[in-house]
Amino acid sequence: MIRFLLLFLIFSGGLNAMALPADTSAYQFQRLKINSLLAERSAKFGQYDLSLNARTGIFGLQTKNDLRNSNEILRGIILSDNNIFRELKILMNYKDQEVQQVQNNASSSNKRIEAYMLTIKKLQQQNDELKAQAEQVTEKKDTNLYLIIVLVVVIAGWGIYSYSATRRKQ
Repeated sequence: MIRFLLLFLIFSGGLNAMALPADTSAYQFQRLKINSLLAERSAKFGQYDLSLNARTGIFGLQTKNDLRNSNEILRGIILSDNNIFRELKILMNYKDQEVQQVQNNASSSNKRIEAYMLTIKKLQQQNDELKAQAEQVTEKKDTNLYLIIVLVVVIAGWGIYSYSATRRKQ
């Protein structure tokens, strides 16, 4: 019985472990997406740095077009940062969901283990009660056997006495 329960616990734990990779693959995909956005942001920041150093005006000064180009690149960086924050929020939601799922699994596992322990305790009590009843039945059986032996001896003694009394009369 205990082996069956242990096998069941191991098997149910294996099913939970098989269910997690689907969630972690979505989590990994989200991480890859954020990493690509971060690489894109780094590239844009490199372009921004180059545009700040670009001086296409007379005497090596910056022109309005140079400043506009730098501002557009900076605007793209800000939009990229907003996308990164949005995707990070999704990633954190995945992580929170995984943590919640682990907590729920742990809670349900604890409840099942407690139920199994109560069942085992109840079965052990029933086993003890059955053993006590079996001992009582054995004791009664032994008592009955002694009574039967005594009755057989008494009946045999009475029969012998009756037989000898009838023989004496004859």
